[in-house]
Amino acid sequence: MRWRGKRQSSNIEDRRGESPGRLGGGGGGVLRLLPVVYRFLGFKGTVIAVLALGGYLMYTGNLDILTGTGGLTDPAGSQQSELVVESAEEQELVDFVSVVLADTEETWSALFQQQGATYQEPRLVLFRGAVNSACGLGQAAMGPFYCPGDHKVYIDLSFYSDLKHRFKAPGDFAQAYVIAHEVGHHVQTLLGISEKVQQVRRGLSEADSNRLSVSMELQADCLAGVWAHHAHQSRQLLEEGDVEEGLAAASAIGDDRLQKQSRGYVSPDSFTHGSSAQRVKWFRIGLDRGEVQACDTFAAATL
Repeated sequence: MRWRGKRQSSNIEDRRGESPGRLGGGGGGVLRLLPVVYRFLGFKGTVIAVLALGGYLMYTGNLDILTGTGGLTDPAGSQQSELVVESAEEQELVDFVSVVLADTEETWSALFQQQGATYQEPRLVLFRGAVNSACGLGQAAMGPFYCPGDHKVYIDLSFYSDLKHRFKAPGDFAQAYVIAHEVGHHVQTLLGISEKVQQVRRGLSEADSNRLSVSMELQADCLAGVWAHHAHQSRQLLEEGDVEEGLAAASAIGDDRLQKQSRGYVSPDSFTHGSSAQRVKWFRIGLDRGEVQACDTFAAATL
């Protein structure tokens, strides 16, 4: 990727030196923790689960819960800040994600403007180990996530080591794809898609709920491809081999591949993010077409 020397985003929130406080509010704190656990375990493929609570599914990242910060202790009083010591490699990653976020801002601002709307830029939170969000407590082992409750993308940069070594998807464009996918969830929230899906999902069976989740995730993959299309067309961001890196990353985190690695067999009814082939397909559709309308996974005859 041709990212060096490019504009960096002002929407980076560095919380790597903070230790998150405990969740407050008794049971309310537990309620907010559950959806984040569901979101992350699905992403990592270590456990695929649906957490039913009070008769309906709560979730975050793929589907929004549109909650505030109630149930969390006051960040000002619950977090302790420490001096951030970073390696040269980590500093380069900070610069990199800042440039990628800035590029997504440019792309989505232009696309929203074409539709007579204003793009509300998300913030990207850097953290280490664990972090408090409006959606609950996030942990590094659970992977990057988007919280619709505060319009923020959260990432522990150590995930990129997992992406390279554990998931065998190296390369800077593979790393950019991860950010673009989470920003795709933000776009879904701004367009009202997340809220509509949440409403439909209530009362569905587990299998139907999972299928709706897959459509949501594949659309975020497609929207990541839409960003890449415009980033290259307008700013020549991509270099030779970058597309292959992005496709490899999409394939590496398919539910079938992760389930096979973690438990030795595949259970399609429990998919929440889509198979490797599906993730590659929809990322490629967005990349080739560059149109949000092409990303209607919910109306597609086949995923």
